[in-house]
Amino acid sequence: MTGEEPLRNASLVVAGAEIFYVGTEPPEGRYDETVDLSGKLLMPGLINTHGHAAMCLLRGYGSDLPLQTWLEEKMWPMEARFGAEQVRWGTALAVVEMLKGGTTLFADMYDHMDEVARVVEESGIRASLCRGVIGLGPEEERREKLAESVRFAEEWSGAADGRITTMLGPHAPYTCPPDFLGEFVAASERTGAPVHIHLSETAFEVEQNVRDYGARPVEHLDKLGLLDRPTLVAHAVHLTDAEIELLAERDVKVSHNPGSNLKLGSGIARVPEMLRAGMRPSLGTDSAASNNNLDLLEEIRLAALIHKGNTLDPLAVSASEALRMGTLYGAEAVFLAQKVGTLEAGKLADFIVLDLSAAHLQPQERINDVISHVAYSAVHSDVLDVYVDGEPVVRDGVCTRLDEEKVVARANEALAKILG
Repeated sequence: MTGEEPLRNASLVVAGAEIFYVGTEPPEGRYDETVDLSGKLLMPGLINTHGHAAMCLLRGYGSDLPLQTWLEEKMWPMEARFGAEQVRWGTALAVVEMLKGGTTLFADMYDHMDEVARVVEESGIRASLCRGVIGLGPEEERREKLAESVRFAEEWSGAADGRITTMLGPHAPYTCPPDFLGEFVAASERTGAPVHIHLSETAFEVEQNVRDYGARPVEHLDKLGLLDRPTLVAHAVHLTDAEIELLAERDVKVSHNPGSNLKLGSGIARVPEMLRAGMRPSLGTDSAASNNNLDLLEEIRLAALIHKGNTLDPLAVSASEALRMGTLYGAEAVFLAQKVGTLEAGKLADFIVLDLSAAHLQPQERINDVISHVAYSAVHSDVLDVYVDGEPVVRDGVCTRLDEEKVVARANEALAKILG
């Protein structure tokens, strides 16, 4: 499946890190390796456009709380104890989970990002990374954080044989004062790095922004010039019609996080309206502390279902649209659509193989059933193989470059150290 219409009895030819051919009549010649995928589905790798991977260590902690309480009373005090070791092994745990579920590219915003980048190097996954910055501290601390964000973006851009791209990561309008956000705009202009930021996740933060700055978050960011930069916003739940039109006009990318938004009671983003406005929202899991998993197939299913129920319209988000949100639109959201997101000759060979033999993926009498089966029925355990840059990073459901048993053990040890 190329991301649009599925092909039966097709072949994909990989040369180096790139796709050389996709179609039903492969070119003749000698191949170094031939893999028989009879009874399997080959499709683009899934793309997770918003998360905080290291927070896997906090999965199950502080559940069933509203966002601000969850952040201020549970997450932030615990995260203050995190050091490089916790970030490294929390991220490794997340990457194992994502790879085994078919995610080939993830966007991450956190601290100790050098450790995150090293896990990306070792694991073989692709990533768009940024040092997340909360700007509520003293002036000197803010300057140091901004400098660290810029340093990381410049040093790691293009690393891991090109598998790492970078952004700048001011956390949100309610955690970064206007002048500080203005410094990020200037840094983005200077470095060329896009911006990744949380936006209008809850009604509370929208109301707070109006109280503090006299404008809703979208208008606020637009006045600061941030939306003139290449920008990916996470959540975008509480938007007006005018805000949707403005984001569409500015070509702002959106990461829709249905699972996290539902768990935290933040609301349901207006994805059907975004689509009608010409936007192409992608999908993110957010962290495992607010989801509680990193399963993009589940997010695809949620995206295809909740908007039907919320709008009373079974056509609100189709199965094929939801799949594009998890693949092509994800590539667009991290500014890599020319390289990944679909299976086409000349693009990088990031793809996954799903086993179609399970009972929950039957019957398969009509070709149109395949898209429906993936969007509504497939689960992460159906993923057999995962390739990034043409290299297998998961084979028969097992990571090839990470020791899963070691990662699980070290992640639990890292958490135990900060629990005392």
